[in-house]
Amino acid sequence: QVQLVESGGGLVQTGASLSLSCAASVRTSTLTNTIMAWFRQAPGKEREFVAAIRWSETVTRYADSVKGRFTISRDNAKKTVNLQMNSLKPEDTAVYYCALDRRLWISTMATTYDYWGQGTQVTVSS
Repeated sequence: QVQLVESGGGLVQTGASLSLSCAASVRTSTLTNTIMAWFRQAPGKEREFVAAIRWSETVTRYADSVKGRFTISRDNAKKTVNLQMNSLKPEDTAVYYCALDRRLWISTMATTYDYWGQGTQVTVSS
């Protein structure tokens, strides 16, 4: 069974940076056939796509709202996916979730991901 654990959330001021990590409890070889992604959900809003990465060849995709500010990457040895968030805005405030699916195509739809972490809170003050 795949388990995902997010870390790195916190309270920061507008313009600051945060780095989130998601540790996957799977064999490294298994990750070569997976897509890992970050979603976020603010109070009263639906869960929205943030960024995704194809583990193999590190192909990435970003939501327009974070493009140029956020960077998704992975560490094969540590079996983690990272989300570097720069120039944070109050609109970025949300619970951030890590997701994984055993496939090779990137999707921005939350319903296409089978495995989820419990989330980590990111709060950006104005």
